[in-house]
Amino acid sequence: MTTTAPVRPNVAATPAVYVLRKLPHVTALFWALKIIAVTLGETASDQFAIALKIGYATCAIIFFGFFVVAVFLQLRAKRFHPFLFWTVIFSTSLVGTSISDLMDRGIGHSGKVTKNGIGYGPGAIILTAILVVIFLVWWRTGQTYDVEKIATRKGEALYWIAILVSNTLGTASGDWLAHGTGLGFRNAFFVIAGIMLLLLAAHYLTSINSMVLFWVAFVLTRPLSAVAGDSITKPVSEGGLGLGTLWGSVALAGVLAALIAYQTWQIRRHPLDLLPAPTHRITGEPQQPNGQVVLAYGPHPDQIVQTSKPATD
Repeated sequence: MTTTAPVRPNVAATPAVYVLRKLPHVTALFWALKIIAVTLGETASDQFAIALKIGYATCAIIFFGFFVVAVFLQLRAKRFHPFLFWTVIFSTSLVGTSISDLMDRGIGHSGKVTKNGIGYGPGAIILTAILVVIFLVWWRTGQTYDVEKIATRKGEALYWIAILVSNTLGTASGDWLAHGTGLGFRNAFFVIAGIMLLLLAAHYLTSINSMVLFWVAFVLTRPLSAVAGDSITKPVSEGGLGLGTLWGSVALAGVLAALIAYQTWQIRRHPLDLLPAPTHRITGEPQQPNGQVVLAYGPHPDQIVQTSKPATD
């Protein structure tokens, strides 16, 4: 009588190299958290720069320092941590709002364009050009645009640079749409929300590349949140709800904290799948992983058989 050893179903015969995921899956929860986090960045930046009269330049310096610390910790992390990840997103909105306002409105703490500013339209054009250059550089590096498959340090660094610039662009474009076109905050919000719905329909009904749609939507969520933040905080006479930057920020922080807690609980119940060891998109050469390296029989965390230290430069 012949016997055979048991075989693991649907897995490789020998363990392969995988990397713990550092960036979350793109779901409805992801978009909700992103919009709330950057809206909070908008209102909190206005609270410090305008309401407390600290000024755009000083706030830009302070917030950029906060961003550097947060993104350093994120890049050093071995796996996805919801609180850390969304802290970095929040910090990009904080510093992006201050930088954009400094460019467009000028030095000081005025809530309007002054003679020292270049204006919302020119600011949006300059930042759009910078973002295009970043994506071109990203493409030439051979890193994937697919944010659910980024597993390299270089790819994650490009991801955060693109987010910082896109969130800076969002402030200028949102202000331009609300002020420059005469739409006002609420109407500008509805215009951008309508575009977002069209992108959602294109995702399900067309063959347009999903990552192209993702990055367009990701950029647009910043002006969406900028207009939403202004709609919450600005006086009723200017088309807002009149809550002010302080109480608007408090309310948004409470919602953000609750959603982060929910995502943390969700991931503990259902850990994120592993990513294959990264390779160059064009050459296929091995790349520097951005997270914890493990050996596993498949992409599910339960299939990990050995954990090792991430490779170093």
